[in-house]
Amino acid sequence: MISEKRKFYKYTQMQMANKLEISLRQYARIDKEEDLPRRDILRKLINLLDLSDEEVGKYIKKIVS
Repeated sequence: MISEKRKFYKYTQMQMANKLEISLRQYARIDKEEDLPRRDILRKLINLLDLSDEEVGKYIKKIVS
């Protein structure tokens, strides 16, 4: 879901990493939904990709499960 939203907005992984001020490697793990980012990074991600509460909930649930 994260990668689809990123592609919808035509951002590369590198652009997202730069916007979130994290490494490309760290962003790639978020993009693959393998890692839950820190709260401040998650807030930026929500704003950049205009994620709904439902999308955020599904993302968190998938990673925590």
